[in-house]
Amino acid sequence: MLQAAKIIPSEADEAAGIVERFLVASMVPDPDTAARYIADDLKITFTGGRKYGHPRETAAFNAGRYKWVKKRMERTDVAPAAGETIVYNSGTLYGEWPDGTPFEGNRYVDRFVVRDGKIVQMDVWNDSAERILTMRGIVA
Repeated sequence: MLQAAKIIPSEADEAAGIVERFLVASMVPDPDTAARYIADDLKITFTGGRKYGHPRETAAFNAGRYKWVKKRMERTDVAPAAGETIVYNSGTLYGEWPDGTPFEGNRYVDRFVVRDGKIVQMDVWNDSAERILTMRGIVA
């Protein structure tokens, strides 16, 4: 009788899973669950160069920028490096602005560095600022 080979997830697969679980918890938002996936010395840089060190800080920032926001995760790319794994997650944001106006199709790219099973760095880019400027008639 043949036995199925035990499949061991690669370090890249594990890093992608950590990032995706972190993002799902962050969208709730549930900063305490998201914190399970971060290192104590996490460094987060949001759009505009805003610096944070914990998911509760980014949840507070998002609460001021959006009435609510979610990610439509479309792609996760993984690049193993020496001693760490770089994970890119990209897609679009959808939700409501603080005034209740709905939006969708707002592109984002998040870049993570995962080391020893924890997220140590997160860099965030999205089109929100451009969309806000356009809504206010500042740019066309």
